Amino acid sequence: MKLTLGQVADWIYAEGDFDTSAEAFGYSIDSRTISAGDLFFAVKGERLDGHDYVAAALADGAVAAVVSNQWIVPSEIDTSKLLRVSECDDCVLLALQRLAHTVRKHWGGRVIGVTGSAGKTTTKEAVAQVLGAKFRVLKSAGNLNNAFGLPLQLLKLEKEHEVAVIEMGMNHAGEITALAKIAEPDWAVVSNVAPVHMEFFPDGLAGIARAKYELVESLSADGIAVLNVDDPYVKDFGKGMGGRAIFYGTESSAQVRAENIEEAGVDGMRFDAVIATDREPVHLKLLGRHNVLNALAAIAVGVRSGMSLKACAAALYELEPGDKRGEILKWHGATLINDCYNSNPRALDAMVDALMAMPGERHIVIAGEMLELGPEANALHTACGRRMAERGVSAVVGVRGHAHALVAAAQEAGLNALFVQTPEEAGAWLEQNLRAGDVVLLKASRGVRLEKALAALDA
Repeated sequence: MKLTLGQVADWIYAEGDFDTSAEAFGYSIDSRTISAGDLFFAVKGERLDGHDYVAAALADGAVAAVVSNQWIVPSEIDTSKLLRVSECDDCVLLALQRLAHTVRKHWGGRVIGVTGSAGKTTTKEAVAQVLGAKFRVLKSAGNLNNAFGLPLQLLKLEKEHEVAVIEMGMNHAGEITALAKIAEPDWAVVSNVAPVHMEFFPDGLAGIARAKYELVESLSADGIAVLNVDDPYVKDFGKGMGGRAIFYGTESSAQVRAENIEEAGVDGMRFDAVIATDREPVHLKLLGRHNVLNALAAIAVGVRSGMSLKACAAALYELEPGDKRGEILKWHGATLINDCYNSNPRALDAMVDALMAMPGERHIVIAGEMLELGPEANALHTACGRRMAERGVSAVVGVRGHAHALVAAAQEAGLNALFVQTPEEAGAWLEQNLRAGDVVLLKASRGVRLEKALAALDA
């Protein structure tokens, strides 16, 4: 949203000798991606301080920079390009959040918040895809879903947008509450509760569920919650909401239900979407039964927004897999599923099921370490290794850290399994062992960078 520096200063309580009539055309916290006319916020992160990059941002065309009053300005910086905010460690971040909240309030359209332990980015994409067939939609880019990314997404709102679909992530209790105060969601979509970020939740899934419930709790008295009835925690989030809660899933109690679910190999999934007596076939280009649930969430949002079931199904056919999120790759007659963006035990199990539903000579899993699982990390990796053996996986390569426990469990169950320390070693194994007709799943937490294993096949 285009704003004058005077408007920005009023909304974030900034001071300075800047040109109040100058306009900001965009907003950034990364000096490497500055475009001409952007307003740069010098936020402090865990490792870097944005104040160290103010000069670079201004040199690359930033209209001005928002800085802390306690910052000692280097002599080479033009002070007429600075908006100063109060002295505190996170004051610039708070200013960014305050500006985003004010823009959201002035815009006044409908905000749909999306969260869940697994699949929230895909669910967000599906919801935006469906609504985009009828409304002018802003969707949050990638997985920019935290205290830094969410306000930047809200600042992309334009007057013509009718709906904003915003992803909300968390790894601590209270984070979604804080994000909801910025975004003020009118609707909430919650996909599931699964063992992720366990190191921050000593009470396990119950604590994660409470943290996800914060999104529903933030809704106003007329807010709508779209909930996965198949999830034992999420199905309880709608208690006391009456008709404001919409349940989707495969259970008979789901108001938006999937029936006749079929795996279609590399072509994705097919199912019938059912609402009361209305039924519509859906062809989803995404792999795995778990993505059927993500699609149902989008259908539920679309139908409650006044769209026909047929229109929702047609929109979902146009949805493509995201980067490193179930992409299908071909290599010398073998099929590879690049699902390297992130991982947790539930997501890994779901993608192994998708792998085993695809025709192939051998079904191979390259499983990187799953991070942030806390004290249960070894046990959770072990359980995944056992389930791979039960599902009939042909071979397993575990990569890094706790993946050693996954490999040990697979070996104990009689599987051909190997542990390596790096993605590059996994890539070398693939290059030497992959055969035509093989189907391979690559999945790991983001920190493993498992996609590097594919570089060996590109060489």
